[in-house]
Amino acid sequence: MRAILILFFVIILGINSSYAYELVLPKEKKSYVSTKYAFFVGHLEKNEVFSINDERVSTAPNGAFAHSVKLKDGENRIVLKSNYNTTIYKVYKKQILHNTCNELKELEPQVYQVKKDNTPLRSTPIDYGMNRISHLFEGTYLIINGEKGGFYRVFLSKDKIAWIDKDAVILSKKDICPEFVTMNNETFKNASKHTIEFTEKLPYTIDEIDDEIIFKIYNPIISENSIYTINLKKPKKYFYKTTLDNGMYTFKISELPKSENKTLNGLTVVVDAGHGGTEKGAIGCLGDYEKDINLNIANELKDILSAMGANVIMTRCNDSNVELGHRVDIAKNNNAHIFVSIHLNSIPDVKFDAHKHKGTSVYYYNKNSKNLANSVLATLVSELNTKQEGVKTASFAVIRPTEYVGILVEVAYMTNPFDSVLYKKEDFSYNTAKAIADGIMDYINNNDKLD
Repeated sequence: MRAILILFFVIILGINSSYAYELVLPKEKKSYVSTKYAFFVGHLEKNEVFSINDERVSTAPNGAFAHSVKLKDGENRIVLKSNYNTTIYKVYKKQILHNTCNELKELEPQVYQVKKDNTPLRSTPIDYGMNRISHLFEGTYLIINGEKGGFYRVFLSKDKIAWIDKDAVILSKKDICPEFVTMNNETFKNASKHTIEFTEKLPYTIDEIDDEIIFKIYNPIISENSIYTINLKKPKKYFYKTTLDNGMYTFKISELPKSENKTLNGLTVVVDAGHGGTEKGAIGCLGDYEKDINLNIANELKDILSAMGANVIMTRCNDSNVELGHRVDIAKNNNAHIFVSIHLNSIPDVKFDAHKHKGTSVYYYNKNSKNLANSVLATLVSELNTKQEGVKTASFAVIRPTEYVGILVEVAYMTNPFDSVLYKKEDFSYNTAKAIADGIMDYINNNDKLD
């Protein structure tokens, strides 16, 4: 009889453990964070009732769930309870000390030099967002006349200032007097090139207004009014490149190859599977890694675009680590026309809303990429039947270069329980790739002007 009772309890415990929820995030029962919310992601077994801090958690048909808890400073005790077991998590929120030393300080004007290529010149003293107005070259001379936080104020002209990271420049050791040398223009079938030469390297800005791109080079060392302006007319679909060689600036603007018989012949497309290797990306409710889904879509997209006539270059073809800078270099070295980075989204540091934080969004940085973003979003939403989160701007490293038309696609949310039903479907990768390819084809064959 005793043996029978023991066997009965073993069976009951086995049933209970098989029905216990499985948590994907967080990984540890005790953690230290600086975020406003703790995010719990996982999945339940059928008929399991689940709550977090006595708030009932809803699930998708596959048992997936996601739930956020607002944190207070210090210790947060969070109770996870199902009809099979109870677990306590402790999350310690670190108090963020805000920097109060951000007052503007006036400095005696001095000449500095930029330390390395591709250094951001910004419109505001903030190290993120859409405030880049150019990317300066190593050795560029600047007049610094103020500081705020971790930035120096750059004097460009009597009506124009900018900001640069303090660590990006060094005090110049020589006296200079930059002078204008020459200017030249050349026009080709699908491009135009404009050069302007000085005796020294000087700062520049780029702005896009209506149908023009405006390049301005500033020589404040000579005069507060010394500005050299080049106005370039935009083609319908374009990309452009800025180079500097011994004081010679070259601005080249080119038109994308025109389609022939509704194909992508002559078009080079770089397909970028986001993350990879040790960089897993977001983790889904069912334990899936974003990097794997990205790669599956990318490989399908390569085949579809190739069949349409495009020359396709992959940033990775397997589960490997690829640095962001190397992904950009691959595109530039192969003279890419279009760059498509494939991702699945995750929840930011906000209260999670299963109806709001779901669906598809497409990001762009430069104005020449907006129409491609619109086109790809339209086909994705139509063909996948996802919620439209919209076309958005963001300063992602892989889509910042102007040398190609670049977009970053967030197909769905890894951490939305209902989107997890979508990306677990067998035909998800193919259907997503086809929708992206259709969006590219629509963009190439659309003769409308930029928005």
